Amino acid sequence: MAVEFESPPHATETAQTPSAVQAPRAPVSLNAPSGATSPPAPPTPHLQRRIGRANASLPLRITLPILLGAVLLIGWQLTIQSGVVSPYLLPAPADVARSFWQSLTDGLLLSYALATLGEALSGFAIGAVVALPLGYALAKSRWLAAMLEPYLAASQAMPAVALAPLIVLWLGYGLTSIATLCALIVFFPMVVNTMLGVQQVDDELLDAARVDGAGAGALLLGIEAPLALRAVLAGLRVAVTLSVTGAVVGEFVLGDTGLGGLLNIARGNFDVALVFATLLALALLAGLLYGLARLLELASPALIALALALLTGLLTLRSRLISQDDGPAFPTSPTPPTSTTQIDTLEAR
Repeated sequence: MAVEFESPPHATETAQTPSAVQAPRAPVSLNAPSGATSPPAPPTPHLQRRIGRANASLPLRITLPILLGAVLLIGWQLTIQSGVVSPYLLPAPADVARSFWQSLTDGLLLSYALATLGEALSGFAIGAVVALPLGYALAKSRWLAAMLEPYLAASQAMPAVALAPLIVLWLGYGLTSIATLCALIVFFPMVVNTMLGVQQVDDELLDAARVDGAGAGALLLGIEAPLALRAVLAGLRVAVTLSVTGAVVGEFVLGDTGLGGLLNIARGNFDVALVFATLLALALLAGLLYGLARLLELASPALIALALALLTGLLTLRSRLISQDDGPAFPTSPTPPTSTTQIDTLEAR
């Protein structure tokens, strides 16, 4: 026969020791397996209100920009049709859309856009190769930061366009000079974000890893890079958007290729609709790069963390193998002969 034990109402209070912390106990089921935990507490009313406001504001964030854009386009079209502004100075949205579609179907806009994209990505790559290691070095060395930070800040007061004659003199016209000018524009945000991201890593965490035997490579790949990744990716996202601006500035000054060159051609032909269509293509190109960078920023932490974990494991294994090879070699005593054949061979010698 099953016997049920019932504890008195105040049994838990009388059985507590003076050092015990009084807290409400969750009901324990005799049929539950050992180690089972109680279900999580429901969200607080304040958290529920915040979640409700976020869910309610999501449609507004999508609808309001669309409504605002539609109102602006309608007002723009009505202003041109009323004759307040001359179409020679400001073309109607319908004329801009027509010019954009015609240039796109003819392949003119696509070819110039691909040229600008190649120049922008080249300049972005050059800037990243220089900016990321420099930002890490500035974050790790106070002396280097104190020596270079004033010059980096002063370089931002100098327009990149002012350096264009020197770049042409040194590198000539073409892709190299445009990519270099673009790299100068995207360089600064990548340096600053990399430096801030590495500086935010907790020093106590790094010291604990050093105590466990982690080397410089393991610290960089296993701790510093994952923790500073979001700040670095944010800087890259800003830089890849600015790279389009840098490429267009370079095309204005250093050559007639890309969308910047198409703007010069449209301006020379007094084709205002094509000018607006080219500006629209520039905006779409910058928005596309920004969106891709944002997707990479959201999706890459897990992939990059996995790659960094694999590299960290390889470096740790390599360091352990090296430490084993460099360890002290203790002389071993020769094994005494045990078999009769070995004894006869030694006596014959």
